[in-house]
Amino acid sequence: MKVNDTIRTELINKALEARKAAYTPYSGYAVGAALLTKAGKVYLGCNIENASFGATNCAERTAFFKAVSEGEREFTAIAIAGGKAGEETQEYAYPCGICRQVMQEFCEKEFKIFVVKTNGEFEEHTLMELLPHGFGGDNLT
Repeated sequence: MKVNDTIRTELINKALEARKAAYTPYSGYAVGAALLTKAGKVYLGCNIENASFGATNCAERTAFFKAVSEGEREFTAIAIAGGKAGEETQEYAYPCGICRQVMQEFCEKEFKIFVVKTNGEFEEHTLMELLPHGFGGDNLT
């Protein structure tokens, strides 16, 4: 599925909405993600913290794991919005290294990543730009 302006705006709005469900009692940093499959379905995710910080899950991975658990394997784009809980996003929230690795597992190099602010500002990147020398299944064959 090609990402046009309408689809991008929808993903951005859904990422901002997904942020509201974030569980962040420790950091107070809420992140929402909206993941678009090649078939056009959107999966939402939010970050979910845990007192044992290693058990915390990022919004991006929550969206990917929901989608994969329902049989999805092909993805087109993701929008990510993050910032202090209860406030509008003032800066861009880029995916962490672990989330980029999950994207590497399921996405092509041209997979689109939109990092957004509440006021509608966004940056568009490809997975290749954010993870230029990623490690994937091809490295194991």
